Amino acid sequence: MRLTFKSVLSFKVMAAPPQERPCRWCCSISGTTTSKQKKGARPPGDQWERLLVESREDPPPLPSTRLSNRWMEYHGGKNWEGLLDPLDDGLRGEIIRYGSFVEAAYQSFDFDPSSPTYASCRYTKSSILERSGVHRSGYRVTKHLHATSSIPLPRWIQRMPRWMQVQSSWVGYVAVCEDEKEISRLGRRDVVIALRGTATCLEWLENLRATLTPCNGDDSGEQKDGPMVEAGVLSLYASGTVMSPSLQQLLREEILRILRMYSGEPLSLTITGHSLGASLAILAAYDIKTTIKHSPHLSVISFGGPRVGNPSFRHRLEQQGTKILRIVNSDDLITKVPGFFVEENDDVEHEQNDHVAHLTGWIQKYVTDSRWVYANIGHELRLSSRDLLKLSSMNVATCHDLKTYLHLVNGFVSSSCPLRAGARRMLKKASTIPSLK
Repeated sequence: MRLTFKSVLSFKVMAAPPQERPCRWCCSISGTTTSKQKKGARPPGDQWERLLVESREDPPPLPSTRLSNRWMEYHGGKNWEGLLDPLDDGLRGEIIRYGSFVEAAYQSFDFDPSSPTYASCRYTKSSILERSGVHRSGYRVTKHLHATSSIPLPRWIQRMPRWMQVQSSWVGYVAVCEDEKEISRLGRRDVVIALRGTATCLEWLENLRATLTPCNGDDSGEQKDGPMVEAGVLSLYASGTVMSPSLQQLLREEILRILRMYSGEPLSLTITGHSLGASLAILAAYDIKTTIKHSPHLSVISFGGPRVGNPSFRHRLEQQGTKILRIVNSDDLITKVPGFFVEENDDVEHEQNDHVAHLTGWIQKYVTDSRWVYANIGHELRLSSRDLLKLSSMNVATCHDLKTYLHLVNGFVSSSCPLRAGARRMLKKASTIPSLK
């Protein structure tokens, strides 16, 4: 196995990149806005983030005949061949639609550390989508999901603020499409699992546990060549307490219940998440495919996800037939971690380092044994915020934000024409923003 070194320090923001040549794919879109700032939105919101929310206009839904006939293709039936570059408008609409489910998870989470309901869902199951602006989706939330950290808390932590002691937190939900018109338009009954990104103190600490560990939790060293995933993500997925079942248990029970309820009719499972939620989505897909026989078509649509597993884990997912579409902003540092080493035959674009490409055998063995050899998993839709922001104040947080991802998807045409002309004009006033705080 040949390895290449890929440093995360190579990231550089371009204040004024060269203008791309006009392209026949460029088109204009309406300047009217359809989104408004909502009460209870995820704090804090800077000026640029608000501009993204107010200026993005989602593409209109596809006619029912086209989507119902092509939904399998849009969910990886042919590995998204011919759909990503240029980006198919139908797939664009589906990506943004699932991104809105993840945004609803953010909107519903209580981020206020001083609140007595901190780290829980602010809404009931029946009102999550409605109060988050996704009330016309035709879906109904059927299950709250929680993630639990396995990091032991010392006794002295009891003297610290409550927000530092939260071990289990609300991380997302399961929703089932129940509207008959929407089911007809989609071509099947769709089940969505939506997962937010990192929010609590212990979740951030779990992110630092970046070494690989076996998927089954057996860390004896006998399965070092088997599928392995990031230790911190596996902890949040598989850990539980007496009062709070693990995310793994919650999902298994709910998916089995839904499959029994709707047996005999066309059904799909779509897991979507951002950042940490993207990693948890891939673990959930692997677990569902492993434990549930005859599971329906399962796909993952992730935004800004870090690496999550080793090459063996990726191979096992491919054997299962799990379809993963990874939306990546090439300027987002989070998508380049953890691990500095990746395989040379990864299914994504990457820069090769000739000085490290010919590592001696003992160095390769040391790197492998240290459990830092990650693999990029799934098919990528690679975007760049440099094509959109054009701001000297562009920062890491803005590049990683889910709203930035959704706006990039909305404006992207192809690799030769990365942004629709109309989308750039809508954001021309962004250049007047002095700074992002």
